[in-house]
Amino acid sequence: MRLRGLRGLMVLTAWAIGASGCANFGYYVQSVSGQLELWGRERAIDDVLADPLTPAPLKRKLGTVQRIREFASRELGLPDNASYRRYADLERPYAVWNVFAAPELSVKPLQWCFPFSGCVKYRGYFSKAEAERFAASLAARGYDVFVGGVPAYSTIGWFSDPVLNTFIRYPEAEVARIIFHELAHQVVYVRDDTAFNESFAVTVEQEGVRRWLEREGMHEQRSAFELKQGRREAFTALVGRYRDRLDALYRSGEAEEHKRAGKAELFRAMQEEYRQLKAGWSGYNGFDRFFAQPPNNALLASVAIYTQMVPEFQALLAREGGDLPRFYDAVKRLAGLPREERARELARLHPSRAVSDRKPSRQDGV
Repeated sequence: MRLRGLRGLMVLTAWAIGASGCANFGYYVQSVSGQLELWGRERAIDDVLADPLTPAPLKRKLGTVQRIREFASRELGLPDNASYRRYADLERPYAVWNVFAAPELSVKPLQWCFPFSGCVKYRGYFSKAEAERFAASLAARGYDVFVGGVPAYSTIGWFSDPVLNTFIRYPEAEVARIIFHELAHQVVYVRDDTAFNESFAVTVEQEGVRRWLEREGMHEQRSAFELKQGRREAFTALVGRYRDRLDALYRSGEAEEHKRAGKAELFRAMQEEYRQLKAGWSGYNGFDRFFAQPPNNALLASVAIYTQMVPEFQALLAREGGDLPRFYDAVKRLAGLPREERARELARLHPSRAVSDRKPSRQDGV
């Protein structure tokens, strides 16, 4: 094991031991084991490319990744470090599986607090079975739950994150999107504010991919990405509309029985609207996995967490004239503000969105 891995092992072990008093010790054990397994599978991309046993398609993909990685630092001002310069094949379809949960009659997701990353509104597992067991335990307590596989995650600069088999197979623009997104977390990360962190990273990824395709992409690639981005925005808008309607219902003074009936009706309407939306997508079904289980409050939370403040960050980027370093500095300034003041500042960037929607609330963890 490399020196970094040994040092990381010491840090992670101390983390697990120190955290055992505030959360389930078994969860931290699986986190440490999963990270160590990943490190054990890493190889420098240059070594993988030089290996005669490496399949040619993988070599081509990794060569593209190297260009994307250099572009990220040279053109987007993202960290120039050891992240995404190594490759690991995890021999599974996703890097981790995230568990989202929300009360039966609330769109506010639960959150869990960790020593390094602070409080986040999901709980990640390296094992799908363990994620599903934890989700089942929450469901048994009456929570809405959703388990979603994700192709990459960030250690927010604590360690060097590798390229993974879980996303290397994606189209070039999608690979770039993931790398730009995860590197953005190393630029700015605010403890206990998941929506802020993810919306910032989504804004960086979108701008980064646009610039990458302008510089490197073929016309067909740009068209394909723009089409997919349009569908992603339509899906996000659909979920956002129904999240707002459900939030209004849950906040109303109606009896719980009425709220449950209204909830069921709104989710039926959302599913029908999604079917109508998808009918115009020429067979594209990329969001079907969100409806693989009956939709619920946790499903909506899994989408809103990543997109809730994107319009505000896009407005901030525009205010800074599209200059990414200036944008990063402005975001860092916001990150240094108290939580409520940060929310007000963001709301002013997009006046059409109600300040009350941006007002933070501290949801109790479980």
